[in-house]
Amino acid sequence: MDGTAAETIDHAQAITQALVVRARNGDGQAFALLLEQHYERIYRTAWKWCGNGDDAEDVAQDVCIKLGQAIAGFDGRSAFSSWVYRITLNAVRDLQRSRQRRGRHVDALRQITPDEHPADQEEAATSKQLWAAVRRLPEKQRDAVLLVYAEELSHAAAAEIMNIKEATVSFHVHEARKTLRGLL
Repeated sequence: MDGTAAETIDHAQAITQALVVRARNGDGQAFALLLEQHYERIYRTAWKWCGNGDDAEDVAQDVCIKLGQAIAGFDGRSAFSSWVYRITLNAVRDLQRSRQRRGRHVDALRQITPDEHPADQEEAATSKQLWAAVRRLPEKQRDAVLLVYAEELSHAAAAEIMNIKEATVSFHVHEARKTLRGLL
């Protein structure tokens, strides 16, 4: 990474940190800017975990509410983006548990967004099958795989979000691969 890219990242992080401080102190405009910066990532993450747009939108809205309620308690021990990921994953789990309690199981592939037009239908079908299988993995394996492969995060970043050790993320990814071989 050249100096310019590093400076851009440092500048973006400094802006986010300043907005977090202002939002923690009750500045609604700063909080709105934080949501604007992170909403797309929240929605995209929820989409990957839930498998459809309606649920992803519900989760994203829930996360925005939870962020508003919890921002004053954000202590900065982790990166703000990691904290947002954690809240998003918890919101996805809450939605899934809620649906299970009501006896409704979500079919993760029942809906495809209109802007998804895969060029190769066979490849798209295989990809859908893979992600459907990933969504059936045990929770920790699923989270590790989605963070590392769908979100393209490092094992270290996934570990921070999952609040576990990096080696444990690697173990969950390894176990997920073995489990997926049996499912596919």
